[in-house]
Amino acid sequence: MAAITASMVAELRAKTDAPMMECKKALTESDGDMAKAEELLRVKLGSKAGKAAARVTAEGVVASFINGTTGALIEVNCETDFVTKNDSFLAMARAAAELVAKHNPASIEALGALSYSQDSFGPTLEDVRKGLIGKIGENMSFRRFKYFSGANHLTSYLHGTRIGVVVEFDGQEAAARDVAMHVAAMKPVALTSADVPAELIEKERSVATAKAAESGKPADIAAKMIEGSVQKYLKEVSLFNQPFVKNDKQTVEQMLKAAGTNVKAFTLYVVGEGIEKKVDDFAAEVAAQVAAARQTA
Repeated sequence: MAAITASMVAELRAKTDAPMMECKKALTESDGDMAKAEELLRVKLGSKAGKAAARVTAEGVVASFINGTTGALIEVNCETDFVTKNDSFLAMARAAAELVAKHNPASIEALGALSYSQDSFGPTLEDVRKGLIGKIGENMSFRRFKYFSGANHLTSYLHGTRIGVVVEFDGQEAAARDVAMHVAAMKPVALTSADVPAELIEKERSVATAKAAESGKPADIAAKMIEGSVQKYLKEVSLFNQPFVKNDKQTVEQMLKAAGTNVKAFTLYVVGEGIEKKVDDFAAEVAAQVAAARQTA
């Protein structure tokens, strides 16, 4: 008998919306086979929410809420772009951002347990989410959020509903907001070159090494080529070194210095980033339907 862990139960619950105990029972019955357990729950659930939970939610919106030095940024996903324009879905996303800012929940599950009512659904945010799934007919999920609180000032910028940025700063809000817009456009990965994650640097170094090897240059020259490529990459992806989008004659760091403003950190959310989207082959689908129709004719 396979050991049923808490993480397995949590994963199955995220896929099916079934209660924890039902997930554990299904995993036990399937001897830990996630796919079989999911099938068992699909039969038992029979609900719109349960069925929808199997579908990929790669679309969605980013919402923010700021009150003084406290704030939140959240990504709420759905299946199609159509739902991102639905007033009820947008209201739930904005409310979720405010709930994060006011209560600082420890997890997605804790966020869902907070009190909230909308469209006759409630009394928790999770109940509203499930209710809207049934009402609209698409899966929806709270993917990630970040809570901000401390001595730093906050400003945010939303590019439509798909890209959201929160900047923590001291100084002029206008300059910090310009930085938030810059981050949305240029998507840096860190404040400075020293802050770029080691795994990204190693990935870039690996690519540069392969290119240098193909060049056939002597080892000493190849080493300089590799280091040059890495340094160029670091400047391109670090915020302070990037040319400012509103004036490419100065870097972001130079712009901030002139404005007497210090950016301490930034958070960037792009809807669906890292989620594998399902791409439907319409022609293949039609061909399959035609073939099936001929077989039954």
